[in-house]
Amino acid sequence: MLIGVTMGDSSGVGPEILLKACRSGEIRRPVVVYGDFAILEYCNELLGYAVPLRRSAGVNDLHEGFLNVVDLGILLKEDLAIGQVSKKSGLAARECVIAATRAALRGEIAAIVTLPMNKGATQLSDPAFSGHTELIARLCGVSDFAMMLATEGLAVTHVSTHLPLAEAIKQVKRERIVMVIDLTHDALRRFREKPRIAVAGLNPHAGEGGLFGEEEEREIKPAIEMAKSKGLDVTGPVPPDTVFYMAARQKRFDAVVSMYHDQGHIPMKLLDFEGGVNITLGLPIVRTSVDHGTAFDIAYKGTASTRSFVNALKFAEKLAGGD
Repeated sequence: MLIGVTMGDSSGVGPEILLKACRSGEIRRPVVVYGDFAILEYCNELLGYAVPLRRSAGVNDLHEGFLNVVDLGILLKEDLAIGQVSKKSGLAARECVIAATRAALRGEIAAIVTLPMNKGATQLSDPAFSGHTELIARLCGVSDFAMMLATEGLAVTHVSTHLPLAEAIKQVKRERIVMVIDLTHDALRRFREKPRIAVAGLNPHAGEGGLFGEEEEREIKPAIEMAKSKGLDVTGPVPPDTVFYMAARQKRFDAVVSMYHDQGHIPMKLLDFEGGVNITLGLPIVRTSVDHGTAFDIAYKGTASTRSFVNALKFAEKLAGGD
């Protein structure tokens, strides 16, 4: 099983994390990196990691004992802007993702693990860019997809992600909620026979019978009933201020379907900020990612944690059918 890794924005911690994990032996299976060889070579020398690097022409040109890099040849050492928003770095990071996604669609790699991009930097060359998830879904020709955050023992999926809150509320529709429940169930079935899924309410106290909002009665409850009619173990709508306590502390649920980005992200990052993993559901390929940003303030200092990246590799292996 070969996993493709995208280097991420060169101005941030992506190159460092990749090399650090390789040096420490935390990468268990063969990987091929999509990125800029000159940047990885410089980072390797700067931090003294001494990881054996090799330019590769592709998946049929891999050598054991080396970190094989499919060199996109966009960035040179002179282009590096450590800790700064850079149009060229943002463009290069986007091209890495495109190259890896196309390789996965061709069946050359079993999964993609992405290191962090900076949205502002990438938008300088692609104003429509809103995130990894949306870019990869578009390349795959998929419109029905969802973001999952996962840690050991708990996963969270989202009805909407990178939208203004006012727009996210408009996305709380029963068809979308049912789809996210289905995607959540299908993903977790690879880990346990009958996943227990909680669906969070949108409003305080899950609307309290319409007192604090109508979305629960009009959209969320009907979606839950539709999911139950398929035989899924679904509970809700559960008040959003208690659902994560019930899932994380009382162990009553394996996953929570949240209604918008921060409702799911805030508790998960509190539970495991360094070890969380981002998974895209609904794709014809396997894609996982670190659940953190480019961390410009600590880039190339050798202090970035590899935990999220290593966990992303492990989840990618499991989802792709590895041991």
